[in-house]
Amino acid sequence: MDSHVTKCLQLLRDGHMVDFVEKIYSDERFTELLMDLSSEYVEENIRIIDEDLKMDLALMMMETVSVRSY
Repeated sequence: MDSHVTKCLQLLRDGHMVDFVEKIYSDERFTELLMDLSSEYVEENIRIIDEDLKMDLALMMMETVSVRSY
């Protein structure tokens, strides 16, 4: 890709990143994916017998994930 095209694409990216990140955070699928992955991670990697505590830990881990625009 030539440098002019790359620069144009970078400008488009930069101009839309805030809206894109807002779209991600407002999409229910993103929340569901984070919940599924954090629950799966806890189940596979952390020995906790109490199901409520597993869910609490998965939620806490989910809350630490961030998507940001640069």
